[in-house]
Amino acid sequence: MQEPVGIPACYPTTITRSGQSVFMSVFRTKIADQCHLITITWCKNLLLNGLSVSISGPEGETTQQYNCKVEFKPWYFGRKQGSKHFIIDGNKAVNVFWDLKAAKFNGETEPSSEYYVAVVYNEEVILLVGDLKKDAYRKTGCRPALIDPILVSRKEHVFGKRKFCTRIKFDEKSKFHEISIEYKNKDEPEMEIRIDEHLVLHVKHLQWKFRGNESLHVDKASVEVYWDVHDWLFCPGLRHALFIFKPIPPLLTQKGSCGSLERVNPGSIIVIVTKWGFQSSCYTWASMEW
Repeated sequence: MQEPVGIPACYPTTITRSGQSVFMSVFRTKIADQCHLITITWCKNLLLNGLSVSISGPEGETTQQYNCKVEFKPWYFGRKQGSKHFIIDGNKAVNVFWDLKAAKFNGETEPSSEYYVAVVYNEEVILLVGDLKKDAYRKTGCRPALIDPILVSRKEHVFGKRKFCTRIKFDEKSKFHEISIEYKNKDEPEMEIRIDEHLVLHVKHLQWKFRGNESLHVDKASVEVYWDVHDWLFCPGLRHALFIFKPIPPLLTQKGSCGSLERVNPGSIIVIVTKWGFQSSCYTWASMEW
């Protein structure tokens, strides 16, 4: 019997309310020599686009959360550029600057170009997302931080029916790849996975092959894909299917006279699909070495 692939406990089991798409990126950085998590969240429904920036308390303190929220209508100019100021940890002043006037969303929840969101502390830009980096530094009048933030996770929830698409990186240095997962032929179910529009996996008789794994090659790199669509096929309601894209790290360097090999583990991309919605997360499990 095929063993199910377990959904990680750290992944939320609740489903975003119907009709709303959400894209969330979590970064780890330092503020006044203390580690903090900064979450950039984009959301979209029929009427509004939204941006929120939240900063956790010092790492290890889960009760504190500081938030900056911006909502704007796609056809309304106001609030697409601005800044907000708030205090964290009692006495640390943090500023958030954004410019979305010319942001190109191309139908997606997260903008793809022509924007920036900058988080500033103590005259340093501690986090900057978007491609208008020069504009951000000019507007804030601040220098880049000496320490780069680390991407911890990316989570996405969009709505569809039989075909689900997302953009992910297999590691921080590679480009984004377009991934689509399509469920076909209800009577004789099949599943297709495409990466950058190329068919890389076609599973027929899905009712018998609802769990499995396959090795793929993407840009000369090896990726192992695992799937578990049992509940998606056989259980009523908004049930999950699970896909894991696990990059296989190359052997990079040799250390010491014994010739022991060092591997770099980029983590796994975890994709959870519901019957009427789509969620994906990229967990890098990066360590902080400062």
